[in-house]
Amino acid sequence: MKRLRPLWFALGFLTTLPVPPTGNATAEELRRSVFWYPLVGWVVGGVLVVVAALARAWPPGLEAALVLAAWLAVTGMLHLDGLLDSADALFAPRPPGERLKILADVHHGSFALGVGAVFLILKWQAIAAGPGLWALALAPVAARAWILPLLGLFRPARPGGLGAGVRGGSWGWGLLFAAPLALLAPGPAVVAGAWALGFALWASRRLGGGLTGDVYGAAVETTELVFLLAALLWKVPGPTPG
Repeated sequence: MKRLRPLWFALGFLTTLPVPPTGNATAEELRRSVFWYPLVGWVVGGVLVVVAALARAWPPGLEAALVLAAWLAVTGMLHLDGLLDSADALFAPRPPGERLKILADVHHGSFALGVGAVFLILKWQAIAAGPGLWALALAPVAARAWILPLLGLFRPARPGGLGAGVRGGSWGWGLLFAAPLALLAPGPAVVAGAWALGFALWASRRLGGGLTGDVYGAAVETTELVFLLAALLWKVPGPTPG
């Protein structure tokens, strides 16, 4: 059971699903929890597939809204909050040091509201367009898998922040959980990975080098959306909701 503590930490941090009581994580357990991020993606994807399958009797727009609501609920809007915070900071016409201060501000501004509204509409429409149940299952996996190399490539923008706490884990082995992507959806997976890297490079420059936990959350959200959009073009095999 002790060996599974990093998994419970990953599930408890990235989702709202109930996990066994584990107490506080050590620094090493926090780093090792990164290994399980793609597996958590499979759990999130499984929830989405179940909701989509149960909602197939409703019109596509309503079904997509229910899937999106489940997506936000199972993740506790953790990554969405990161996207909103990142929007305020990264689009602000300010020096990198001030952008980091904006990231630390708990309040949301106009950039957050605008980006958040457009993002949710795009994600809702991408789901309603019917990329397939496989795409819903794989999008969370791809997003969390591509975060792992970013943790190794980019330094923390703020020492002691969340991004610094999970850096240095065994992320390479964690990619094994995402190996099915190479067979089931290689095209969308590559496009999603290219987006994740490009977004991280741009965000790092805007912050003067390095990334924060909020930016990683924004990367997860936007990479999921890019995967869904790419899946619509590639037509990922599998049953189509609706």
